[in-house]
Amino acid sequence: MSIPTVMGFHYTLKDAQGTEIDSSAGGHPLYVMLGKGHIVKGLDDVLPDMGVGDKKTIVVSPENGYGPVNDELRLRVPRGQFPPDADLQVGMQFQTEPKPGAPVFTIMKIEAEDVFIDGNHQLAGVELHFDIEVMEKRPANQEELAHGHAHGPGAHDH
Repeated sequence: MSIPTVMGFHYTLKDAQGTEIDSSAGGHPLYVMLGKGHIVKGLDDVLPDMGVGDKKTIVVSPENGYGPVNDELRLRVPRGQFPPDADLQVGMQFQTEPKPGAPVFTIMKIEAEDVFIDGNHQLAGVELHFDIEVMEKRPANQEELAHGHAHGPGAHDH
């Protein structure tokens, strides 16, 4: 079994219209252990072919990003399904189940006794444009292997 690769890279993420969504500019690079599902598939598939110092724009389709919009995750829920003392607000997020990977729902609209929620990722259906600059590429170390994720400057403590 081969040791997973860790890559540290700066990125700027934009949508197809060029609107910036996120960026590591001015901060630490993002460190990921490739092939572990920590980043979208479309990015995880291309990064292994890049080396330190490489710069590239990677376009990721919704299918290889956060998926297409799933209309079945857009629901109208009676207000009575929420705790009576809940101060519901548009934009509020919650999970219906406490297990990892359970969908996160966002309250999109509140009308009288109806609450409209959406369980799609906010970037579902969006073509992602990543401007990438690779800063580091190396085998994962023992601590990273034990923790199951990459560490880099500014990484958390365990």
